[in-house]
Amino acid sequence: MKRLDGKVALVTGGARGIGRAICEAYAQAGAKVAVADLLEEDAQDTADAIGGLAVTMDVTDVTSIKAGVAKVEEHFGGVDVLVNNAGIFNMASIDKITPEDYRRQYDVNVGGTIFACQAVVPSMKKRGGGAIVNFASQAGRRGEPNIAVYCSTKAAVISITQSLALELADDNIRVNAIAPGVIDTPMWDVVDAQFAEYENKPLGQKKREVGDAVPLGRMGDPRDVADPCVFLASDEARYITAQTLNVDGGNWMS
Repeated sequence: MKRLDGKVALVTGGARGIGRAICEAYAQAGAKVAVADLLEEDAQDTADAIGGLAVTMDVTDVTSIKAGVAKVEEHFGGVDVLVNNAGIFNMASIDKITPEDYRRQYDVNVGGTIFACQAVVPSMKKRGGGAIVNFASQAGRRGEPNIAVYCSTKAAVISITQSLALELADDNIRVNAIAPGVIDTPMWDVVDAQFAEYENKPLGQKKREVGDAVPLGRMGDPRDVADPCVFLASDEARYITAQTLNVDGGNWMS
């Protein structure tokens, strides 16, 4: 028997990068997977590759979240596992932070997490429990220069995880988070370009530096994150809740 046999999993931001790796790992572990993303073609490509369901979802829009969850419930009968992977990143020094960027990062990283949880909890209660895995970051463990907004959104995810875990414990719904370190995805090329601008470095230099600085000696691969995500959704983690697991090659100790 596979670790997630019989489970229905909804993965936000599931079309590419870490999200796609999670969808692939969940399908390999036996889950029925709904790939939720704004990128409709990429979501469909991922869903086709794993035999899953593509769901168009904008996590900044509560109506879109509810419609996506309803589609999953109609297709699969309910939701057992939610992975709140959708997220965005932007750098800005204090003199360049705009209200628009502030709101956008909070709407996606924080609001998307809260309202996706809100939408799936009724289904999980009907099914006798479930597991939620939120995505924080090593940036949520500490401040970093020129990333005040992003760091604060990921710290908020850690706090939300703890609060919801306590609130939903009586309903047999476990809530945990993963705090990835530097993971080699297309998003890191965007991050590298922003660091190049702020730190006056050639493109690619920051990416090499952060990989070399990891105690395990390399940037992470999306599968390095996906496998722990399988564990947290499985019955093997039945006595784990309210925790944020660092998956960062030793960058942060807690």
